[in-house]
Amino acid sequence: MARSKALTGILFAAGGSLVFSLNDLSIKLLSDSYALHQIIMIRALIAMSFVLAVIGFSKKGFRQIATGRPVMHLVRVGIIMVSNVTFFVGLANMPLADAVAVAYVSPIIITLQSILFLGEKVGPRRWAAVIVGMLGVIVMLRPGAGVIQPAALLVLFSAVLYASGNLLARHLGTTESAMTLTFYVQAGFIVVSLIMGLVVGDGHLRAEGSLWEFLFRPWYWPPVSDWPLFLLTGLAVGLGALMVTQAYRTVEAGLIAPFEYVGMPAAIFWGLMVFGTFPDSTGWVGIALICGSGLYVIWRETVTKRAVEERATEWEAGL
Repeated sequence: MARSKALTGILFAAGGSLVFSLNDLSIKLLSDSYALHQIIMIRALIAMSFVLAVIGFSKKGFRQIATGRPVMHLVRVGIIMVSNVTFFVGLANMPLADAVAVAYVSPIIITLQSILFLGEKVGPRRWAAVIVGMLGVIVMLRPGAGVIQPAALLVLFSAVLYASGNLLARHLGTTESAMTLTFYVQAGFIVVSLIMGLVVGDGHLRAEGSLWEFLFRPWYWPPVSDWPLFLLTGLAVGLGALMVTQAYRTVEAGLIAPFEYVGMPAAIFWGLMVFGTFPDSTGWVGIALICGSGLYVIWRETVTKRAVEERATEWEAGL
C-alpha cells in the first residue's frame, strides 16, 4: 500500500511538471502582447472552471471547499501569487530553459530555510551542494548581461517563494484536500488579477521596453486566434496544480521532488522547437550545477531522514 502511494505521488509530481511546462510555454508566447495580470485572470477563470467541474463530480462534492484554516490559505495564496508574477516577468525576458533552470534552485532554498529558520544542522556534503547550486545561480545570472541579470533575480526570488509554498502545502495537507488547496489559489488569482485590472488595466503604468512592461500593459479583448493558448494555459495550470499539490500533500517531499525535474528537459525541448533557442555553454554549466546540486540535496536529505528513522526504530525495539 505504501509503495503504491509513493508511486502515485511520483507519477503526479512528474506528470504535473510536464503539464506545467505547457503553461510556461503558453504564457511566454502570450507575453509579447498581453498584460500578465490579464493572462493570469483568464487562466484562473479557465482553471477554476476545470477545478469546479472536478470537485462537482468528486464524492465529497462542494463540501470540501469549506475550511477551518482561512488565514493559512490566504498566506499561501499570497506566496503563490507573488511567485507566479515574479517568475513570469522573468520568463518573458529570458530563454525558457534558463528561467526554468534558475527556478529549480528550490530544493537548495529549502535547505537554507531549514538552517536559518528551523536551526537544522547541515553536514559538509549538503553545504557543498548548496554552494555549488548557488554558483550555478550566479552563472545563470550572467553578471553584466543587461536585462538578463534582473530577470534571473526575479526568477530566483520566485523559487524562494515556490519552496515556501510547497512546504505550506505539505502542512495544510493534513486537513485540506488537493482540490481545496487548488480552489483557493485560483480564487485568489481571480480576485487579485481583477483588482489589478481595475487599478492599472488601462496601461497608465506601462513603461515601454522596461522589465515590468509585461505586468502593466493595458488590457484588450484577445482575438480568436489567441484563445487556444489561453485555454491551454488555463487547463494546464488547473490540472498541473491538482497533480503537484496531491503529490506534496500525500508523499514526503524528499521522495517526489526529484521527479519535478522532468520539467527541465521539457523546457529545453519547447525552447528549441518553438522559440529556436538552445542553452549555450554558459547555460549548460548553470543547468548542470543547479540541477545536479538540487538533486543531490534531495537525495541526501532523504537518506539522512531514513537513517534517523531507522535509529529511532532500533532504539524503540531495544526498550
